[in-house]
Amino acid sequence: GTLRGKVAYLNVYFSFRIREDGKDSVPEHPYLYETDVEISLIGGSSKSPVERFWSGSTAVYILQRATHNEESNSMEESRADDAVYASEVLPKESPRALALSVGRAKHLISLYTMVQNPNMTYLGISDLVVLPPLWARCDGSDPQHTLWIGAEPLKAANKVTGLNIYTVSCDGPTADKTRFANLEELKMEHKIRHHSSVVTTKGFAQYELIAAAAMEDTIAESGSSISVDITWNGVEKILETPPLISAATLNIVLESGDPRSPVFHLYRELQFLLALAEGVKTGVTEWPEPSQSESALKLVQEFLTDLKKKLAGDCTFGNKNETEKIKCDTDAVDSCIKSIFAERGDLDFTEQLWCKMKSVSSYQELIDCFTLVIKSLERGEIQPWIHQGSSSFLSQLIQQSYHGKMEDVSLSDITPIQMLLEIGLEKLKKDYVSFFIGQELATVNYLDYFISTSVDLQEQVHRVQKLHHMLEMMVSCTGLLQFRHENLFPLTQICMKYYKENPLNEKHVFQLPIRPALVKKFYQNDNPEVWKVEISSGHGQREVKTTWQVSASAPVEHGTSNNSGFLSDSTVNGSSEERLYFITMTQCSQVHFT
Repeated sequence: GTLRGKVAYLNVYFSFRIREDGKDSVPEHPYLYETDVEISLIGGSSKSPVERFWSGSTAVYILQRATHNEESNSMEESRADDAVYASEVLPKESPRALALSVGRAKHLISLYTMVQNPNMTYLGISDLVVLPPLWARCDGSDPQHTLWIGAEPLKAANKVTGLNIYTVSCDGPTADKTRFANLEELKMEHKIRHHSSVVTTKGFAQYELIAAAAMEDTIAESGSSISVDITWNGVEKILETPPLISAATLNIVLESGDPRSPVFHLYRELQFLLALAEGVKTGVTEWPEPSQSESALKLVQEFLTDLKKKLAGDCTFGNKNETEKIKCDTDAVDSCIKSIFAERGDLDFTEQLWCKMKSVSSYQELIDCFTLVIKSLERGEIQPWIHQGSSSFLSQLIQQSYHGKMEDVSLSDITPIQMLLEIGLEKLKKDYVSFFIGQELATVNYLDYFISTSVDLQEQVHRVQKLHHMLEMMVSCTGLLQFRHENLFPLTQICMKYYKENPLNEKHVFQLPIRPALVKKFYQNDNPEVWKVEISSGHGQREVKTTWQVSASAPVEHGTSNNSGFLSDSTVNGSSEERLYFITMTQCSQVHFT
């Protein structure tokens, strides 16, 4: 109950948590402190609840109100002297219910400060450990609506010399711009609070670009987004449009499969390829609904009949006029984009066969199609042309047929599925390679990883999925943002580097540094998603910051019941709808121990 006892308890608790499984251990479960506070150590790849207003990269303690039942109460009483596992009291309620009172949070921060203060010798703390920063979730019950209080140790030679203490307050959502701060007043408040004569300002704005783009309706429904983050120095007024000398980064998250994309036909081919790969792996294949009026079998019959007629001495068919043209809905893109992503003109026999057979709708139809092809080859009725280096089983049979000697083929089990998978895989690889090389975005050597045949078929399919995802990004940036080669080239390098090291991930944010002028027309008349100004003074460990920000979504998950009030229903002076914003203020003060 005594202050000394509480501080000693807290120190033992924190030290125990850090050292439990080695210094960098991050525990799986929260722990209880004094029956009402739950303490979690969040680090590594875990998403931190304070990352939107604090940029520290280390592990952090998160303190919040414990929610528990009768069992956990008795558990706490029986283990009052220990740091108690709280696997039974993991939060099942809304984040708002987990907030501590502002007074309780301040009390915990003051205990943490004492634990870190090397001058508190009378408390009997020996062997001081530099602890991770601590953040306490608050209920906003004070006049400032404080929603977080944080403490971050300041270090010199592995010793704590002081602490940064942060308070985060939030207001809104509101469309009333009279509630917005005045920049000069913010600067003056900072100067008075920190006794500084000189302050610097830094601006940050984030704009959603997809809304201004042609495919707005389609992409808004998916998980795709393209936004730009812009930073600049020397802010002159609140909500100013970033100057063109700013630094900008494009953030691209793209889900493949937009029906209005000029490469949607390739996406559908890829989906069928994935179904075949699944069939080879599990023995169960999901056949697509027939998408064309004519069956695959009929298309193959007509194709073979044409070849038989053309065999009169000319084996080099496959020019552009004979290549099947696949229509896709490209109303939303310019004709120049259509031509960039058009079907290849050099499809060989197996690739054209894939184009006929991709509409196959049953296992029996698949066998019937291949039976026709193999019989035509065995009888010497066709002598098809295939690309050099083609290594599929069907290509091997075709090469054998040139010499009038073909091995027997048993079209049973997964063999016909694998045969179709192989020719589809080769066709799609060539499609993607043709695009990236044709647009001078990559070399054959650089693409080698994605088209390698030295890995198993399933991994080859996975790498082709990566190629498709990259292609879709190039399509979007060309069609939506009018990107040219000088912008597409670095984006391609970023994507390829990521995908040589990571599995397919359509949630990944690909980031491309750009000049603001490149996308200015998409945001200059638009409202930002986030706009903030950072006012700072002092240097090194003595640097302190005040941050004022408006955002279209709530920066603090427990701060408001309305998390995304983008537009208000009312209009102001008959004008278009006003944007609703959350206002967030982060202030910093310092405690020095030496």
